[in-house]
Parts: sequence; structure tokens; C-alpha cells
Amino acid sequence: MTAPPPAAGRAAVLFSGGKDSALAALLLEPHYDVTLVTCGFGLTDLTEHAAESAAALGLPHETRRLPESVLESAVDRLLADGYPNEAVQSVHEAAVERLAEEASEAGWDVVADGTRRDDRTPTVPRPFAQSVEDRHGVSHVAPLAGYGRGAVDRLVETRLTVETGPSEELPKGDYETALRVALRERAGEVAVTEVFPDHEQSRVVGRRGAVSRSRRG
Repeated sequence: MTAPPPAAGRAAVLFSGGKDSALAALLLEPHYDVTLVTCGFGLTDLTEHAAESAAALGLPHETRRLPESVLESAVDRLLADGYPNEAVQSVHEAAVERLAEEASEAGWDVVADGTRRDDRTPTVPRPFAQSVEDRHGVSHVAPLAGYGRGAVDRLVETRLTVETGPSEELPKGDYETALRVALRERAGEVAVTEVFPDHEQSRVVGRRGAVSRSRRG
């Protein structure tokens, strides 16, 4: 059997344990040595849930703790805005920045995330991505940036096994889960109910189909 081509470099993929970040990692996997990285705030066991999903994918996983000031500022915004979009966006940008700052030392050529074409939040605006690349000498990649929801869902059906459930009940390592916990601690359950709409989330529990580049041979 023909050996796979060498990797084009190393990629750190921001990973929540959900289908979008997992699919982004799988799309990069044939080309890069992928490490999944979950950024959190040390709240309960949120990063452990993401680590379980990473293990189900068979990919290495690391965690990073973002500054408490990022969380406090995000909760301030939740209370001021009454909706989560800008708060989630601010945390995502802080996470991208954190990985980019570490890229040289960690040997990462690429910092990636699972933002999609149709996402309202979080996104990675082009000026922010360009700034990150210029300041830190790392490439930002969003493998799903050209994919709409339907195309993503079809790929997920063939590549991933997922669980779905209400966002409040499905444990994973995403920003919304962390912000819910922090907002509840500061302002109580009523504030969480008022700020966050209930919707379905996904958590990856395995992969389907082709094996990774590193396991071929």
C-alpha cells in the first residue's frame, strides 16, 4: 500500500467537542498533524467533556485556560446586551489569539476553528484573522468557511457519530456552556434563562468512515 504523503505541518484546532470543530479537524487531518485544543476557564469539568470527544476521535488533545478577565468581560457583556452573541464572539477571539501567541513555541503552523459560512457567532472576521497572522506568523484556517449548514450536516452524517440534546443538558467544552455557568454564579438562574435561548447542541462520540492519515499503511 502506498504510504501517505508527509504532513504539510502541524495544526491546532480549537475544539469544543461539538460536530463543527470535529469536522474541521477531520478535514485538516489528511494534510496536517492535528492537535485538538480546548480553551476554558477552569469551570467544573467542561474541558473533560471535550477531552472525551477528542479520545473518541483518536486525536491528541490539550487544554488552555483563558484569563479570568476574558470571562468577566464576557459576563458583563451578557448582562448589558441581554443576548449572547457578542460575549461568545469575544471569548472566541481571545481563544484564537491565545493559540496564535503560542504557535511558534508549540510548533503549530496553523490555528484553525470550526466556524461556518452561515454562522452569526462566533466568526473570525477577515481583518482579525489577518492581524493574527501578521502579528504571530501563523496561518489562520477555517475549513468550514465555505460550507453552509446543509453541507456540514451531510458531511457529519458520513464522518461522525454525534449525540444531540438541549444546550443546557448536553455536557461539552464550548464557550456557551462556560458562560452559562459563570452567568449563573453571578446573576442566578433567571438571568441564564433570559439571556440564552434554548437550542440543540451536538457532542461527538466517535468517527465513521476513513481512518486518519497517521493510521494508514
